Amino acid sequence: MKIIDKYILKRYLSNFVVMLLLFIPIGIVIDVSEKVNKMIENKVPFADIANYYFYFTIHYTNMLFPIFLFLSIIWFTSKLANNTEIIAILSSGISFTRFMRPYIIGAVIVSFFALIMGFFLAPKASRVYNDFRYTYLIGNGLNEMRDNSNVFRQISGDEFIYVGNFNETSKVAFNFSLEKFKDEKLLFKIVAERIKWNPRTKTYTMFGYSKRKVGVLSDKIEALEKKDTVFNFDLEDLAPTIYVAETLQMNELSRFIDKETKRGSSNINVYLVVLYKKFSIPVSAFILTIIAVAASSMKRRGGMGINLAIGIALAFTFVFFDKIFGVLAEKSSIPPLIAVWIPNILFGILAVFLLRNAKR
Repeated sequence: MKIIDKYILKRYLSNFVVMLLLFIPIGIVIDVSEKVNKMIENKVPFADIANYYFYFTIHYTNMLFPIFLFLSIIWFTSKLANNTEIIAILSSGISFTRFMRPYIIGAVIVSFFALIMGFFLAPKASRVYNDFRYTYLIGNGLNEMRDNSNVFRQISGDEFIYVGNFNETSKVAFNFSLEKFKDEKLLFKIVAERIKWNPRTKTYTMFGYSKRKVGVLSDKIEALEKKDTVFNFDLEDLAPTIYVAETLQMNELSRFIDKETKRGSSNINVYLVVLYKKFSIPVSAFILTIIAVAASSMKRRGGMGINLAIGIALAFTFVFFDKIFGVLAEKSSIPPLIAVWIPNILFGILAVFLLRNAKR
């Protein structure tokens, strides 16, 4: 690696780290100012607060790293252009494509870091971040973090459960029913006024239990005040947290999506968006790097201010597109894979266009 490559790569990585160190504390200060009253009111232990802000840093770094990366590249490349360093480099006979090489190496390093963070670090950070918010900061948060009412779930290819209401604290579900089918015909239906999970014995206790087994000529009915049994579903099947996919590492998320797909989950698109973004966000590092270099490598009359204005506008446009198409993937008929990758595709086309003009 030549001296110029080391020089640019060092600036690439150091400016990215500095941008993180500048903006993350600002984010923490703003977050504290917004939530300090709630924390004092709920008497949140200091250890929980410290743990929350440690993972808050990881959570927001993972979420906003494309903006930080883009702005840091715009910043130091504009300085190179204003100091006529880029002109000197290109005048020495180095092509613009060759000039881009240390930037691409830097993008590889940052993308690898983002991939590891998305696979292993961000899930735990998301769990701690969301658990803290719903436990201490949101009114009635423990109930809002789960879809507790009118829960209908397909737990296997031919079994369906329904719960009128689920209490997370007491581990009790009310108005419970389970239906089992074979060849689209009902075999039996179990109904209970309430069902309670027993952690010690790993069993369920049903109160006001009745079972109707469908026969050829007549049905067989069994009714008991109380019955202990074992089911092939767990409490998460009754009322999973609304952000469950964000808290799972890569291998766990893949197994979870396979299980939910077989069950015909209505939230499968939400889970797929989380999965696909783990790959699309690291790729965006390459695209944003090319756009940032192409947009800021020219020395402009307005100086660095013009380049920064263009960079901020493009960065927030990318985030806007990313959020919009993410919501469309979750709520509409657009395939999640396509919706998640549309921002990268659109900005990839923009990157090619800007790079061609920059080479001229």
